[in-house]
Amino acid sequence: MAQSPSWQEIPTRLSVQEFEQFVWPHLSKGRRGPARKLSALAIFNYILRLLYLGCQWKELPIDKDRHGRPEIHYTRIYRAFRRWGADGCFDALFEGSVFKLHQDNRLDTSVIHGDGTTSAAKKGGDNLGFSGHKKVKGCKVVALCDRNCNVIAPFVSAPGNRNESPLLREALPQLTRIARAVGLDLRGSVVSLDGVYDCRRNRKAIFNRGMIPNINPNSRGRKTPKRGRKARFNPAIFKERFRTIERVFAWEDKFRRLLMRFERLSQLHYALKTLAYTMINLRHYCRS
Repeated sequence: MAQSPSWQEIPTRLSVQEFEQFVWPHLSKGRRGPARKLSALAIFNYILRLLYLGCQWKELPIDKDRHGRPEIHYTRIYRAFRRWGADGCFDALFEGSVFKLHQDNRLDTSVIHGDGTTSAAKKGGDNLGFSGHKKVKGCKVVALCDRNCNVIAPFVSAPGNRNESPLLREALPQLTRIARAVGLDLRGSVVSLDGVYDCRRNRKAIFNRGMIPNINPNSRGRKTPKRGRKARFNPAIFKERFRTIERVFAWEDKFRRLLMRFERLSQLHYALKTLAYTMINLRHYCRS
């Protein structure tokens, strides 16, 4: 894998040029009401600051103006975040990052790695369930990335008590949709997954999309040994997941707001998670 100088430098603040190139075209612009006290760049950087620091909205450190007072109230930033999330701006921003990576030939989709991660939610909320494996109550997502640790598909969310195996069949249509939108050809790509996704329906769903499954066989899913030819499995490809998808989840933990879910509304938590995956994709172009 070709490494770039910003290989592990996930941006947490954007400059004017970076904002105008990657973010501003995907944000909704208000046409009514009074003018903003601050620019959209400053508000967006405040959202990134909250995502990185993990603090509460009311504890967000806000710079002072020339009179020594906070230059903006935190509720104005929160309302802008809610408006952009409701307008689908963060989803468009994520899709734009994948399109930019594809344009610059930074995507290596010969192998696609997928896995799930669980976020604990001790404050309650919707779309939650108790995960017996993690021993926490929360929600989980299933994400897909390429060999260069770029997230290439919108994640699929579910309560923590849901099995991850059926979630893959919900994530694959999202993968093909965004591949079609950015002009990415995934025919012949290898989809590498761990043993929790080992079932006939998942393999068939991958085959039907012109891709090749590379799933670690899970003997616990069968009462008797399977007869006939063994399913295709390459251990060398499977070993890459520890420096691809697991590294992506480690980079996600850099944003402390995602270590534990504090938002009671799931769409707000998933908007922050989408923004974090977008920043992971933009590490090739933006400096922290």
